[in-house]
Amino acid sequence: MESREKINGVQRMQDYIEEHINDNITLKMLARASGYSPWYCSRIFKEMVGKTPFEYIRMVRLSQAALKLRDENAKVIDVAFDFVFDSHEGFTRAFSKQFGVSPYKFRKTTPPIKIFMPERIRDYCLNKQKGEGNMAKNSNANTVFVQVVDRPARKLMLKRGIKATHYFEYCEEVGCDIWGTLSEIKEAMYEPIGMWLPENLVKGGTSAYAQGVELPMDYAGPIAEGFEIIELKPCKMMIFQGQPYDDEKFEDAIDEIWELMKSYDPKLYGFEWADGDAPRFQMEPQGYRGYIEARPVRQI
Repeated sequence: MESREKINGVQRMQDYIEEHINDNITLKMLARASGYSPWYCSRIFKEMVGKTPFEYIRMVRLSQAALKLRDENAKVIDVAFDFVFDSHEGFTRAFSKQFGVSPYKFRKTTPPIKIFMPERIRDYCLNKQKGEGNMAKNSNANTVFVQVVDRPARKLMLKRGIKATHYFEYCEEVGCDIWGTLSEIKEAMYEPIGMWLPENLVKGGTSAYAQGVELPMDYAGPIAEGFEIIELKPCKMMIFQGQPYDDEKFEDAIDEIWELMKSYDPKLYGFEWADGDAPRFQMEPQGYRGYIEARPVRQI
């Protein structure tokens, strides 16, 4: 097991990178954040993360750029400069090398690509130290990425079902074309989700499972027919992301994450489940990125 000092040093670098991903980051800045010399901080980062700091930064920037091109309909040149590339030509070369498709083609057709989802080194080491014995029962458990993210106060546009408890029942009750409607809402903060509503958000005569999309609190646009808008308070979500899988095996991928979540103890990392704070949600199963599901938590 790596020393706590090294783990914390690398974690401080990861945190600094996340906070300054749109700024010019130098090794001297990372050294200052880590508390070590430039040479040593670069060495331990490569040793523990498997990439040099600047390989890591480039992969994070390119992945965030891809999400911005996909979700915000942004111009390629604007995205290139947002993520500190000197020119759109340099950005195009780097993007094409990373994902096998040019940013122009990706923006137009959004084919599946493998987004880099970095794992927090402190979470990884804690999992290895405290959870490995219990999680080894699940053959895929050591390849599941877990992270906690903050969700701000927001609105939720959703369409309820009748008695549905999962996606297939929902489709039978409501239809399977809801996703297309949700995907067209340009003001959406994130991609559409399927969700399990907590009891306090379920209306009488409607289902616990619903589909919707999260919107900024100042959203005042149209409400799609049959949908409604509710407000959600700020919360923390624990995100579980499995490994990539063949698309036809999506049910197996979901089952693996569900089995893990049944026995997962968030207290190991200073959290507890907070199911009443927000809907538990699943993102659209897409094999290239692994199955993703999130459950609300609170810090202990």
